Amino acid sequence: MTYDGPAFYDDDTIFNTYMTSRRRSNNPNDTIEKPVILELAGELTGQRILDLGCGDAALGREALTQGCQIYLGIEGSRNMVEAAQQNLAGTTGKVEHTTVEAWDYPAETFELVVSRLVLHYIEDVETVFKKIYHTLVPGGRFVFSVEHPVMTSCDRGWQGNGPRQDWIVDNYFNTGRRLTSWLGGQVVKYHRTVENYFAGLQRTGFVVESVREAEPQRERFKDDNTYQRRQRIPLFLIMAGKKIASQECA
Repeated sequence: MTYDGPAFYDDDTIFNTYMTSRRRSNNPNDTIEKPVILELAGELTGQRILDLGCGDAALGREALTQGCQIYLGIEGSRNMVEAAQQNLAGTTGKVEHTTVEAWDYPAETFELVVSRLVLHYIEDVETVFKKIYHTLVPGGRFVFSVEHPVMTSCDRGWQGNGPRQDWIVDNYFNTGRRLTSWLGGQVVKYHRTVENYFAGLQRTGFVVESVREAEPQRERFKDDNTYQRRQRIPLFLIMAGKKIASQECA
């Protein structure tokens, strides 16, 4: 069966497989992507944070522990919302069950918007960029990660048996819909180039502050074999943009 976006994670078998993979000590989200997200997000104390496609809201729990003022997660998957509610139990954090595209973005409400590995599921990403710009206060920042475009360009060459050892980069400039086999199911993703993401942010009004490919760091891995394998190809593209304050435009 083929799924679009959040529905993929509402397949219970796929959801359980995903959560098991996230608990692995050397999982790439925690060893490669998350450290860069936190670095670019900066100081979280006192921040009003919107987390788009928050998943299980583990980042929200961490942000609240660090003293953020408000944490709101937006999540389209029923299974993920339930996991997020469990993680946020006993905190002031909240999660809303709706899609990133459908949520109503209140004007100038958040200092930081974060989106981790979600935007490659969204067809019209530039419209979402505009909504994010609208909901940020002047001087607010947007930090997001996506699967690296060399990964989303082509799914051929991977049969899913054992650790992936071969990657094919093909049709890179032929952007758009991709059907990807993952976690025992098929999910629709949308391929864009690095330039597409960069230009989309600029057209929306953001000043692009950082473009990162999350180079693996040896100290974050428990074994050298995994580290060496992660050196072969970039898994993530991570970017940070800023909404210019009015006085900065003068």
